[in-house]
Amino acid sequence: MKDFIIIGAAQAGLSMAYHLKKNQKDFLIIDKEEEIGASWLNRWNSLKLFTPTEFNHLAGMPFPAPKGHYPDKYEVADYFKAYVKKFDFPVQLNTLAESIEKTNNHFVIKTNQGNLTCKEVIVATGPFHIPYTPMFHNKLSKDIFQIHSNYYKNPEQLQKGATLVVGGGDSGFQILDEISKNTSETTYFSGDTNIRTLPQEILGKTLWWWFTVTGFLSFSKNSWIGKKISKSKQPIIGTDVKSIINRDNVVPVGYTLDADDNTIKTSKKTLKDVKNIVWATGYKPNFNWIKNIELTNDGYPKHHRGISTTKGLYFIGLPWLHTRGSATLGGIKKDANYLAEKIL
Repeated sequence: MKDFIIIGAAQAGLSMAYHLKKNQKDFLIIDKEEEIGASWLNRWNSLKLFTPTEFNHLAGMPFPAPKGHYPDKYEVADYFKAYVKKFDFPVQLNTLAESIEKTNNHFVIKTNQGNLTCKEVIVATGPFHIPYTPMFHNKLSKDIFQIHSNYYKNPEQLQKGATLVVGGGDSGFQILDEISKNTSETTYFSGDTNIRTLPQEILGKTLWWWFTVTGFLSFSKNSWIGKKISKSKQPIIGTDVKSIINRDNVVPVGYTLDADDNTIKTSKKTLKDVKNIVWATGYKPNFNWIKNIELTNDGYPKHHRGISTTKGLYFIGLPWLHTRGSATLGGIKKDANYLAEKIL
């Protein structure tokens, strides 16, 4: 029986593994993917971090790139691989955790590779679980190619004709930018165009430098200002939304309301010529595979800074685990430090 099993081998799981290794605990990291870094490699090809190198360091090993560089997904995956190798973490890949159940003061993790047992469990599966698309997507004609941003790689996946990009978050605007730049076909945008944007650099300093010195990333989710930030619509970072929307082949159509066969109804117009839809509509959490845990109204585990209401069961890598910085590559260190101190 292991002291700990960590579920998830991305930045959250690796950050906790660093502390377990340092404290000579007997542990194992399991991950459903076939290689380290797959959670990043599976995203679209042109994906880059919003945070420059100096804000992407995990504990004990600097990110290997010049200051001010914005790494792409391949560099992040390579960094994770090098991190695992440097600290010689025990990792078991191709292992999907299907359920967790506590029994007789230990945990049984049922996986596709058999059962594992441990004294304590750290769930580090991240915030992206079930890709969400509105129910009416099932009413669309099979002639329309539909793909969620989770599976989108590049414009070459799309068939000839107009494309509708649905979703006004960072992913939606980055994908809209890429598709509209690489085609003369009409690219419809469905989402809010009246949105705040922030550049990656202000007055010669990176945005993340300003976030750090002002404490923006350090406000607790339970503080007055933290509650205000977490409930407000997040700005788009590093993408010139206005210039994208103003392109000749980009047509904003408001919100997508319904669909039937080849007809898509939006708040501004009815579309009949769409051949592709990219749903950048986010994700829904899924923790139902963990037995007997308490969940909040929005489907996330009840916890205090990663410590759940089930003794011995911990979470890291959740959105706003403690602060806005909890969702960043470099910010995971603080959460891991706190959780390690409490656990160890």
